[in-house]
Amino acid sequence: MAKNKTITVKGTEITIINHQNDDYISLTDMVRAFGDDTMIYSWMRNRNTLEFIGIWEELNNPDFKGNEFVTFKIKNKQKYINA
Repeated sequence: MAKNKTITVKGTEITIINHQNDDYISLTDMVRAFGDDTMIYSWMRNRNTLEFIGIWEELNNPDFKGNEFVTFKIKNKQKYINA
């Protein structure tokens, strides 16, 4: 079972979850200091972010479906161009 801890950074409480001896820091908690979740959505639409996530998944996720990810990236790029 995951064990949650928090740290305070510049007055913002950030959750840290420990799962199977790995720590995960809450991006949502970090962004709250700057406003709402809009920043996360913008970050997730960023081409560099998508490239990073794709590479990370290829290296760390044996069940990663690379072909499906390429389709997702193409659809996301089209939405960005048409916006």
